[in-house]
Amino acid sequence: MIKKQIKAKIALEDGCVFEGISFGAAGERCGEVVFNTSITGYQEILTDPSYKGQIVTMTYPLIGNYGVNKDDVESCKPFVEGFIVKECSRIASNWRSQQALDDYLKENKIVAIENVDTRALTRRIRLKGAMKACISTQDLNNTSLVKKAKKSPGLLGIDLVREVATDKAYDWPPADRNINKEFKVVVLDCGVKFNILRNLDRSGCEVFVMPAKSSASDILAQNPHGIVLSNGPGDPAAVGYVVKTTKDLLGKLPIFGICLGHQMLGQALGAKTYKLKFGHHGGNHPVKDLKTGAIAITAQNHGFCVDPDILKKIGAEITHINLYDGTCEGMRHDDLKAFSIQYHPEAGPGPHDANYLFKEFVELMRKHAKKN
Repeated sequence: MIKKQIKAKIALEDGCVFEGISFGAAGERCGEVVFNTSITGYQEILTDPSYKGQIVTMTYPLIGNYGVNKDDVESCKPFVEGFIVKECSRIASNWRSQQALDDYLKENKIVAIENVDTRALTRRIRLKGAMKACISTQDLNNTSLVKKAKKSPGLLGIDLVREVATDKAYDWPPADRNINKEFKVVVLDCGVKFNILRNLDRSGCEVFVMPAKSSASDILAQNPHGIVLSNGPGDPAAVGYVVKTTKDLLGKLPIFGICLGHQMLGQALGAKTYKLKFGHHGGNHPVKDLKTGAIAITAQNHGFCVDPDILKKIGAEITHINLYDGTCEGMRHDDLKAFSIQYHPEAGPGPHDANYLFKEFVELMRKHAKKN
């Protein structure tokens, strides 16, 4: 039996409208539309809390061909506002597959659209920048959808961390498996990906995850050896409470910031952040380590960036740069025992290019422990 096709549309705030066919859940959602250049990893992208508030367009033309499984998720559920592809595969051919992508999106109430000219949409975003958009299977009136896109809040000044972060502290993995770990690490959850926690655990750390709203005194009461500022969604300038906590922790313990954590550390040091034209989203971004000259292929998902000019004035060293546009991808402040990276070292498309960063964090904690 041939499945009935349902029309769907994605309207951008600049007035451009793309038409396609609905898959996943029916409904209507607004968000900032971005594109991701990854060939695989759609399940990790869908469940990355950093995508809260965004509608993701996949540039690779066929998505869903290896299905979905319970092991490749990066959080408790998908957080994207919407999903756009050229073609959703009706065949999930992989021995690990447990569910079709279409069914997974329906189950998690994610509105998706296929048969869209994703090349044209991607080109428009590259030329004009990431834009507010509205995706719908219900309202197919172009004028109405464009108005809804324009009226949607976007990302600037919006605190999305509170919508994805945990409310309760917890061990990762269960505490009885953390026996004989050399260091205890507190992860400040601003939308943390599971693979960051896995990498810390594999690096010999006892991992304790705490809510983003935790104060410095709450964190220090756990007697950790180090702190990780996690990834997360949205504008770092909108989460001043995390920036304040970071300021209060600077110099007391080693700090490792990842993605949003990198941006919040920059603000805590006195730097400013600014919005990129269309952000960095994908698994093929080359990043240069300025100390070694090594170039890593990195996974990225961020729409904001730390201003490097201010960093130099406050005693911080820029450690990594993006070879696509020269933006700051890493920094370090030796006196305050803090360093950070803009990309996602836990994602590892290299696949092991960035493992050394977790080892550096462990070594920093070891040096601090010896001095104290």
